[in-house]
Order: sequence, then structure tokens, then C-alpha cells
Amino acid sequence: MAESVFYRICAVLDGRQIAYGVQRHAPVFTSEEAAAIRGTPLASGAKALVCKVDERFVLIVLPADRKLASKEARKSLGGKSLRFATKEEVLELTGLTPGCIPPFGSLFNLPTYCDRGLADQPQINFNAGDHGVSVSMTFTAYEQAEQPTLGSFAE
Repeated sequence: MAESVFYRICAVLDGRQIAYGVQRHAPVFTSEEAAAIRGTPLASGAKALVCKVDERFVLIVLPADRKLASKEARKSLGGKSLRFATKEEVLELTGLTPGCIPPFGSLFNLPTYCDRGLADQPQINFNAGDHGVSVSMTFTAYEQAEQPTLGSFAE
């Protein structure tokens, strides 16, 4: 399924005539490793986190140099509880393992929420369903393609 996620991302972007770049590299498992192998600033990484707010799952996208502000995110999302999805839940929802989830919740029928801080980056980078494949695009292009709900989710 990992490869099909990459092709689904490409199909969405190609279908909307959105420019993007693809980089194949050695598998990476942390945001720091990804930034180093891509040769890009850590802050430009779009870290996608599957979270459970009360009884629903959502995708929250943060700049890779930041952490989830759990309390603020929970309030912003109108929930009483917020937690990270387990590895098993992530696999069931996306067919992927943590660390290679792209910032496109729409591919998995998950609402996408994005921290406004990512918009400060002219170019964003993310793993595209595979630990060894990265996609880069402008934040504006990402916003046009995914139409995430912007908010304050990072600290």
C-alpha cells in the first residue's frame, strides 16, 4: 500500500497541475534524519500525526522542528481528550507505519489540520508513504491541494 499512497499523492497533484519534486533516498525514520538526507531545514518538514480526539481520528500536520501542543490542539479541535494513535491504529487507518505518513488526511478519509507555522516555510517536504521517498512543494501548493484547516497546534 505504501507505494500506492505515493502514486495517489502524485495523481492528486498532477490532476490539479500542482508543481512538486520527488527525491528518492535511503530510508529515514526521524524528522532529523529526513532533513539531513534531503539537505533541507528541519522546520520545512511537514510532520503528519494521526491523533484521536475523543472518538474520532484526525491528521495534524506540524513543522518538523516543533511538538504537538496537546492542550491547545485539544481545545482547538473541540475535544475533551486527545492522544496519539497507536501504531496498530495508524496501520489500520492508513496502511502505513508512523514516520512515512504524508500530510494528506484526505487520502485516508481523515480531516487534516495544519499548524499555521508551516506556512512560514516557502518550501515544505514530507515522506510520501515510504521512508525512502520524499516530496517537496510550496506551502501554497500544499494548501491548494489538501485545503487543511489551519490553526495553532504546535509548541
